[in-house]
Amino acid sequence: MNKKVDPEKYGKVAVLYGGNSAERDISLQSGQAVLQALKQEGVNAEGIDCRAEFLLKLAGFDRAFIALHGRGGEDGTLQGALEILGIPYTGSGVLASALAMDKVLCKHLWEGFGLPTPKILVVKEHSQLSTLEEVDTFPIMVKPAREGSSVGMSKVDAANGLREAVELALQYDAALVEQYIQGEEYTVAIMADKVLPPIRLETPRDFYDYEAKYLSQETEYKCPCGLNDNDETELKELAYEAYKSVGASGWGRVDVMRDSEGQFYLLEVNTVPGMTSHSLVPMAAKQSGVSFNQLVMEILESSYS
Repeated sequence: MNKKVDPEKYGKVAVLYGGNSAERDISLQSGQAVLQALKQEGVNAEGIDCRAEFLLKLAGFDRAFIALHGRGGEDGTLQGALEILGIPYTGSGVLASALAMDKVLCKHLWEGFGLPTPKILVVKEHSQLSTLEEVDTFPIMVKPAREGSSVGMSKVDAANGLREAVELALQYDAALVEQYIQGEEYTVAIMADKVLPPIRLETPRDFYDYEAKYLSQETEYKCPCGLNDNDETELKELAYEAYKSVGASGWGRVDVMRDSEGQFYLLEVNTVPGMTSHSLVPMAAKQSGVSFNQLVMEILESSYS
């Protein structure tokens, strides 16, 4: 990652961020951080807020750095548009992006591969709310099927709070009612097929929600993560297998829970992780001796793969 390259080789680079998803604010922060790093490294880069008619602004660009989180940027839509335009881009391709973004499809895929992931019940619309009567074990997690940054996500401790949580998730997408795993939460970043040091996340809140991710000063990030060598190797191998199973490439991050008996459970793959001051991939890269600017340049290099 530390190899110095001529920044002119990348040509004119569009940093794509913002957009209209529920993760717009975080994407704006990621995009600005990436744009600043590229310019500091001498890359001819320009930021584009991916709102109405933004594709028309891509004329004359040689490649794109995708920092657009959520639907429209992380679900294969933008990747497909860039392929039609013939513009190389960072990160995963169309299919991998779509699979990773859809938590339901991703989980079904993992189940097919025999990979451990919490059990789920899917509620696609209000007419299916009666199926919630099947849920008899609490606490439980409820989240939109295709959102990130913990948007629309709730931990439900008793049956009387389940319907409200599902209705909140349905405001964004189909609701995923997921088995709650009590234990430690980890995240594993992957960069150019290299698995970076895992991070253990600790928060005094009920779970690692939006507040804990982006606003709280009480969230703790443990890197090294504190696992023994064998368990850390198991975690890294599982995360890498999950990442490759969806066809992800370039870079990404896999979120994992570990229960009290030491069993790891896969939660999701992020194909366009955050790049803000609170973000996890830069933390893991730093633990490996890689600066933020070096990380950004390595991600940009993935546009050649």
